[in-house]
Parts: sequence; structure tokens; C-alpha cells
Amino acid sequence: MTRETINPEEMYPSLQYGFSHAVKSKGSVTIHCSGQVAWDKDYNVVGGQDIGAQAKQALSNLKTVLAEAGASVADIVRMRTYVVNHTPEYLEPVGMAIGEFYGDTIPAANTWIGVQTLALPDFMIEIEVTAVID
Repeated sequence: MTRETINPEEMYPSLQYGFSHAVKSKGSVTIHCSGQVAWDKDYNVVGGQDIGAQAKQALSNLKTVLAEAGASVADIVRMRTYVVNHTPEYLEPVGMAIGEFYGDTIPAANTWIGVQTLALPDFMIEIEVTAVID
């Protein structure tokens, strides 16, 4: 799969906030991952009411799903981040978790969406991705 991030110099810088403005991809298999939350395999919510810790668990779950599908973080072309009762204070801990998730890979396109609630009241964040592989 080829993946090209699009970050025009005429646009505001976005990489420090954990996203690219767009991604062009060419590959033959698209993987649509369901939104992941902070559950561990025994349905325990990891991180309590710490949104950064919940984000890390959700992203860890995504890495596991991607690996099972034969993909990696470098194959992600789209991320959507749903945050319950979003406030600006959430930007730093979630952004740091996303930065750790990508490591040296330039982040894919990402949209943060503030929502009233998720499937269960203990969930503070849900993250979904789309990846493309050959």
C-alpha cells in the first residue's frame, strides 16, 4: 500500500495536533475498524475517568485489531475520535496518546467529534480507523 499524507504549506500546521489534512492511498484491501473503547478483554474499563488512559487503551485495542487484519499504524488513512462532553482540556491527554500510538508515522486524517454519550456511561472516548493494505 502506498500512503501519502497531504499537508499543504498554505494551510495551518496540523501534525503537532495529531492529524494530517488528508491522506491519499493506493492499495487493494480496505479495513474498516469498529470504534474501540477502553475495554480490556474482560470488559473492564481501563483508565477510570482518565481520558488519556482511556484513549491509550482504545488505541491499543485498535493496534490489536489492525495486526489481526494484517495491517499496522502506518496503513491508517482515516481516524475518527468521539469524545463525550468534549472540552479543550481533553486535547492534550488525547493528543499525547494519539502521538504515542503513531510513533514515527505521520498521522492520518483525523476528525474529533464531541458527543453527548457513547454506548455505556463509563466510556469517555471511542476511536475508529480505516486502513488500506496491498
